[in-house]
Amino acid sequence: MTSPGPTGAPAATDRLRRENTALVLRSLRDNGSASRAAIAQRTGLAKATVSAIVAELSSAGAVLESPAEPDVAPTGRSGRPGRPVRLHGRDTVGLGLEVNVGYLAATALDLSGRVVLSSQVPLESDRAGLDGVLALAEDSLARLTADGHRVLGLTLAVPGQVELDTGRVIEAPNLHWHDRDVAADLDHALGELTVRVDNDANCAAAGEAAFGAGRGCSDLLYLTGTVGVGAGVVVAGELRRGAHGLAGEVGHAPLGAAGAPCACGRTGCWETAVGLLALLRETGTSFAELGSHDPVTVASRIAERCPDDEPVRAGVLRFGRSLATGLAVLAATLDPEVIVLGGSFVPLGDWLLPVVDEQVAAVSSSRVALSTLGLHAASTGAAAAVLGEVYAGTLALA
Repeated sequence: MTSPGPTGAPAATDRLRRENTALVLRSLRDNGSASRAAIAQRTGLAKATVSAIVAELSSAGAVLESPAEPDVAPTGRSGRPGRPVRLHGRDTVGLGLEVNVGYLAATALDLSGRVVLSSQVPLESDRAGLDGVLALAEDSLARLTADGHRVLGLTLAVPGQVELDTGRVIEAPNLHWHDRDVAADLDHALGELTVRVDNDANCAAAGEAAFGAGRGCSDLLYLTGTVGVGAGVVVAGELRRGAHGLAGEVGHAPLGAAGAPCACGRTGCWETAVGLLALLRETGTSFAELGSHDPVTVASRIAERCPDDEPVRAGVLRFGRSLATGLAVLAATLDPEVIVLGGSFVPLGDWLLPVVDEQVAAVSSSRVALSTLGLHAASTGAAAAVLGEVYAGTLALA
């Protein structure tokens, strides 16, 4: 016997309604506006079912119906006038947050993928990261609500190993988070809002694939450029997490200098050679001297010195060779269509790309590109993940 769902309706009925609604939404997103009759033809759903779904979506502000136009039957003959339905979704948004060393970022996307909120704030104390996340979440929710948006859910991107099903952060060494139930903490503070937690590189890869430098590419590798280094891997259009959810933990591959201590407790990790701290070490600079902990700002100020400061320029080139060595290994192993460099790598692109391109081209046909989403790649992908649940039929619009 089917058990009742939370609304009193059978759970199977609720699931079917979500899945059918998602089918209609995907049809409008992927194929554009159409009449109810045309949507029924596209999806294979009964006309009555489509009409009921469109009515619900219209009430929720997710779709709009235009004045009636004649339907054109497959034979070419005009049928009864139909009202084109188009995806609207400005009132319905997914919220994505990222917490990282030195900064917090927030992005909200509506159902059509339009950015309706984008903000970034410095994070001075990594150990106070969750307090900062809560403050940014509450501020973002207040702003979105004041603007008339309804927030479906929130995904937090974290630079570390995440237990996806529970939202527990197993290990985020650069934030000093160990076995921390972050999703439960956020749930408790934010009330009934659906909360998810995911790895930052995975979110950023999804963001770049959908909206950034990897748009239109089915196979992509995204490399973060923050204090830590991680990779997000997209294969055949799907994010790959690995058997234990740890795919992309490339920052802790043994590609760094032997004996170099890493925040994870091991030595010789690639992160020790291509993370933000390595960039500072190679160029003889410091956060205090550069006046920021923000990875992009730090790298931008170093890039400004490169033309006239030979020691800084030489340090960036050494850093670039360490980056190129690891990327050549990843390119030869994964054969992505494009490798997207994010974070601190972007402002240094003029100096890094010639070095990286040469080594990658020697072993692969992969193209190397700079992120177009900057430090909002992960928060954009996190927001898109919320909407992805709606389009997959696992999260209801109401």
